[in-house]
Amino acid sequence: MSRQDLRMPLPDPLPASRPWRSCRRALAGALLAAPFMMGGACAARATSCSDLARHALPDATFTTVETVKAGSWHAPQDQLSHIMSSPGMNLAGHPSEAANPAFCRIALTLHPTADSHIRTEIWLPLKGWNGRLLGVGNFGWAGSLMYDGMATGISEGYAVASTDTGHDSATPEGQGGRFALGHPEKMIDYAYRADHLMTVAAKALVRTFYGHEATHAYWIGCSLGGLEGLIEAKRYPEDYDGIVAGAPPNPIVNFNAEQLWAGWMSYHDPALRVSRDKFRLLNAAVMNACAGPVGRKQGFVDEPDRCAFRPEQLLCKTGSNTGNCLTADEVRAARNIYQGPVDPQTHTVIFPGPAKGSEDGFSADGKAFPVALDLFRYAAFQNPDWDWTTLKWDTDVQEATRKVGPLLHVDDNLAPFLARGGRLLLYIGWNDGHNPQQLATYYQAVQRRAGAAGHDGVRLITIPGMEHCHGGAGCDTFSKLGAIDSWVSNGQAPDMIVAARVDGGKVVRTRPLCAWPAVARYDGQGDMDDARSFACVTPGAN
Repeated sequence: MSRQDLRMPLPDPLPASRPWRSCRRALAGALLAAPFMMGGACAARATSCSDLARHALPDATFTTVETVKAGSWHAPQDQLSHIMSSPGMNLAGHPSEAANPAFCRIALTLHPTADSHIRTEIWLPLKGWNGRLLGVGNFGWAGSLMYDGMATGISEGYAVASTDTGHDSATPEGQGGRFALGHPEKMIDYAYRADHLMTVAAKALVRTFYGHEATHAYWIGCSLGGLEGLIEAKRYPEDYDGIVAGAPPNPIVNFNAEQLWAGWMSYHDPALRVSRDKFRLLNAAVMNACAGPVGRKQGFVDEPDRCAFRPEQLLCKTGSNTGNCLTADEVRAARNIYQGPVDPQTHTVIFPGPAKGSEDGFSADGKAFPVALDLFRYAAFQNPDWDWTTLKWDTDVQEATRKVGPLLHVDDNLAPFLARGGRLLLYIGWNDGHNPQQLATYYQAVQRRAGAAGHDGVRLITIPGMEHCHGGAGCDTFSKLGAIDSWVSNGQAPDMIVAARVDGGKVVRTRPLCAWPAVARYDGQGDMDDARSFACVTPGAN
């Protein structure tokens, strides 16, 4: 960064009565001529929000440094903000977002390589900082800042940071996975470099602004953001003290292969195409067979992993009206979806299909799932014209894993993160297309690999009725921030969390979320809409 960049004219918005003092001006001046000082008990202090632009950060250019007044922040409105502003995505578990406090907004562009252009923002509370840093994970293929999550964090007193991971989804070349085509450095940025460099920059600016390091740093994200959290724990175990990883699609090649499976099989065999009405019929039968009294009332299967229903139970009898039953082909399609794709060489399931009770979200229409398709055609095979209908479930999946796996797959060895006291909270909904039993298998492997540190440092929450990261008929709204902070700061492991269902901005019911393998069981007497009527019970335990 040039001195010209560091000295761009910016207003000094802070009042003279600010409650902090700066370190020596000489030290601040020295930082202008040298790389940013990353350590030391007395790092240079910024005497105002605007002063932050005068402190060098490696491979970074400041684009905006401003004070945002209390109540004046409004996130851009788009499809992503519609998802992220839902109560189930609120990081603090609030039914609606509170007005922002005043904060210092720093926008940076990070450029670790000639082909890198990583938009990053770091927000610092002007008052009431709780001493902690929050990194907010992305969604989908990323490409935008996670403003809604940042707004929640800043309202809770956190310094917060977010990045677009190195591409702009508002541009044609930045939509979906297109950015990866012919840009290996951008793919590295997306996979892990952007998040790590954002974290390093955020910690540096926190130290400069407040005069000391954050006491704890947390990462929270779901879907891609959950995978980002696992990658951070694996590659950079010192970055975060607590990580909340919701529905992480890991290993992502296998998961995206499963997302293509139903479309692929029904493309090649049109007899396996199933209408939405038939999937609803299947769902109703599963509900009738497996939902308990609470689930029937509230609209979900309580314990899907204990559901023994088989689609053959809906098989049409000879001469019957097929509108109220499943044909033999429809039964076969349903079985295939539940199972997931199989490697024809090893005869092993590549990634299991969704859980019982989630049939209303099934699709078998002979079409590809676009998000999954992009991983193969752009990231793995570098061919926008790659024909997904030719996908070979052995060699193509193996080749994609060789290409993408080293960047995005996370094995079960998170021991360095856990050994230093890191805490990892995994969560997922039973009505997600990602089967929680797959994540439970990974969770158990992480625990075994890490030994005692894994037993103490990892928890998995499975949420009945919740869809992908939020939504569905279950209680999807809970404080991820509160859970991880209580665990890291106070040693209170999240063995039980009270979650809510929010309708029209109001809490309409609550339910405990229990650390796997425990489940919430109704006491048979109390109000089904009240968490106090449930207890966490381990199935099969005496």
